[in-house]
Amino acid sequence: MPPPTASPTADHAPPTPTDPPPATPLSLEDRLELTTAAMTLRLEEAAVAYEVNTAHIPATPVDLADIITTPTAPVIPELAPLPEPEPYSTPVAALLQRAHHRLLTGGWCKDTLIDAQGARCLYGAIRVEAHGDSALEASAVAVLMDAIRRQFGDVDSVPGFNDAWANGSVPIRMVDQAAGLADSRGL
Repeated sequence: MPPPTASPTADHAPPTPTDPPPATPLSLEDRLELTTAAMTLRLEEAAVAYEVNTAHIPATPVDLADIITTPTAPVIPELAPLPEPEPYSTPVAALLQRAHHRLLTGGWCKDTLIDAQGARCLYGAIRVEAHGDSALEASAVAVLMDAIRRQFGDVDSVPGFNDAWANGSVPIRMVDQAAGLADSRGL
């Protein structure tokens, strides 16, 4: 018995209006446009997710003076000494300026007036530059406290402020600002 033969209409049904048209290959430009659109959508979703996920994190402004620093002491003092600044004309401002210069050249320390290498804390630098004049020393410490409190709020003491820092960039900068404040006050 011969095998049944299939009719051509039974094997291939005519296309219906609901069938998708045959796929035509996309050009390279079309594929790139589709990929760009898909990536843009994913990046926008990721940006929104990042904003939502990090909205609760408090952001504090960065003080560039804390990041961009200069060395507190020259590597080889004989080759690169820091020049002595022009002195202020008022005694308290001049004392604070000398203390600032001493901290830059001799180094800064915490938890002691002077360390084994000769570095000093804020109060130690003011004390040595006052040359025994306790009234001048007290006036300089008062102006320094005022400058510190203007920027950082309620601070108990100069040594407490000094010892709260891991490096000397902010404390040393405050001595310089205090010198300018004393000069502007005519002290």
